[in-house]
Amino acid sequence: MSVSLQSEAVSTDRLYAKVALRLLPLLFLCYVTAYLDRINVGFAKLQMQSDLQLSDSVYGFASGIFFFGYLLFEVPSNLLLEKIGARLWIARIMITWGIISGATLFVNSAASFYAVRFLLGFAEAGFFPGIILYLTYWFPSTWGLDMLMLVIGRFQIVYCSSR
Repeated sequence: MSVSLQSEAVSTDRLYAKVALRLLPLLFLCYVTAYLDRINVGFAKLQMQSDLQLSDSVYGFASGIFFFGYLLFEVPSNLLLEKIGARLWIARIMITWGIISGATLFVNSAASFYAVRFLLGFAEAGFFPGIILYLTYWFPSTWGLDMLMLVIGRFQIVYCSSR
């Protein structure tokens, strides 16, 4: 009997390892994309400020309004996430996020910059909780936190080693 239980535990571990190899690279890529999306406004500052004639205060406010949209829509996004499901909700987040990020190309004034940054925060709200919920669908609680730390930990290692 104990050999059977031990064999079952090994096959379960192999199954979770296989699932992790399928899911974690994509989730890691999504997480890195979220981070890059948040900081790209800093890289675009010099060119965008001169092209649109934006002051430092206008640019700073537009950068911060992203988090206002994120904060305002975090709870409704999480409620919809639970109702609709993580897979569809994460897909919605990624699609609207990409569309709104692309719409940054059409920014031509401070007001349009404010609107795009606010909508970007709105679109991204619920992403991180969605990733956590999605991991709970695939892994038991003993594995789920480990998988989440792998996604975040890999990113932190990559980020810190690039500095």
